[in-house]
Amino acid sequence: MAFQNPAPHEMHQLIGRLKTIAVVGLSPDPDRPSYSVAMYMQSHGYRIVPVRPGGGTVLGETAYDKLADIPFAVDLVDVFRASRFVAAHVDEALAVGAPALWLQEGVIDEAAAQRARDAGLTVVMDRCILKEHRKLHSDPSLRALTQK
Repeated sequence: MAFQNPAPHEMHQLIGRLKTIAVVGLSPDPDRPSYSVAMYMQSHGYRIVPVRPGGGTVLGETAYDKLADIPFAVDLVDVFRASRFVAAHVDEALAVGAPALWLQEGVIDEAAAQRARDAGLTVVMDRCILKEHRKLHSDPSLRALTQK
């Protein structure tokens, strides 16, 4: 059986309860999708935590080499890496006790996503969180799902 994403209303409820998003693969390059999506989410009140080798800052936030280096809990791990890296990021998300995993458009690993779901994480795969956030805020019937 193929991996199934949560129903749209469940994705929107997830977005509504988020506060802190670890963005794995967040690039400091403003032309990269990870940057524009993270900047959009940050501009809508979410705390963005860059996860990328080399440290530094992105979008004014301290970047961490890996999820385990973040000294506080995150509500979501949002992955902007090639699909071949997803299984390792699932391992990291499980190790830090992340409650949810979001794999951006084009980031697909059905086995890893199912493994995360089987471990109790809410998992969304091959969807853009920015697009889902916009849908949430453009539809008055969905707005009640979030406080953002």
